[in-house]
Amino acid sequence: MTSDLVLVDHPAPHVGRVTLDRPDRLNAMSIDLVLALDDALGALAEENGTWVVVLTGAGRGFCSGLDLEDHGVVPGIDGLTVGRIAQRAMRVYSRLVPRLRKLPQPVIAAVNGPAFGGGMCLALGADLRLASESAVFNATGIVNGLTSTEMGASWLLPRLVGAAWANDVLLTGRRVDAAEALRAGLVSRVLPDDELADAAVALASDMCAHSPYGLAMTKDVLWANLEISSLEAAIELEDRNQLMLGFTENLPEAMRAFRAGRAPAYTDEPRRDLFSG
Repeated sequence: MTSDLVLVDHPAPHVGRVTLDRPDRLNAMSIDLVLALDDALGALAEENGTWVVVLTGAGRGFCSGLDLEDHGVVPGIDGLTVGRIAQRAMRVYSRLVPRLRKLPQPVIAAVNGPAFGGGMCLALGADLRLASESAVFNATGIVNGLTSTEMGASWLLPRLVGAAWANDVLLTGRRVDAAEALRAGLVSRVLPDDELADAAVALASDMCAHSPYGLAMTKDVLWANLEISSLEAAIELEDRNQLMLGFTENLPEAMRAFRAGRAPAYTDEPRRDLFSG
């Protein structure tokens, strides 16, 4: 899964880490980098032993958005008209956020510096966001004469922080530092630059103490219920997923561990006592 542009490693048990690796360009999005990232995420989705994923950037930046000077060429475009080439190129970028959403593993974005344009959108597509003190968020499309509504930003950002603050950021193109991002709720934690990488892996490791089935199902419901229009419908979905986990051995194991004063060891195996006798 490792390429010249995207590195994948496993810094702790059950934790996968994806690092955008164009530090000389602040990890700007070229076609080749985006394709490599999509491949890496797709491969991690198939890793049954990886329960949580960390997404970050090499060097002093998370991702500075589209590389305006060297964005590359979409492969497989022979015979296509200009409009169809443009459409295919756009979808190479826009499919990344749905890819992050469909990963069975929760994704932690460790935003280590600038997250501009598409880089900010990648952070929005993660399930949790940690920021370094030097992190900066910016919707650069509007600054570059385009639109800030790309890669799901117009859907995700208002749901994360509310429409008023999202409109302020997307319409003005102003830069948002880590402190404001924390106040707005865009990120959940801000850490010193030299502590962010270890903190993200530590958080991922802590999450791996939970049931991987529970993590995956919780992620699914959180995303699905962003699109559900009523409380009753949301609860119906929650009820069914909670019952599915209730039919595993996890809850009895949690009770045994509590009584014994130890950490639980979840297996996600079927609960047999409900049907015995």
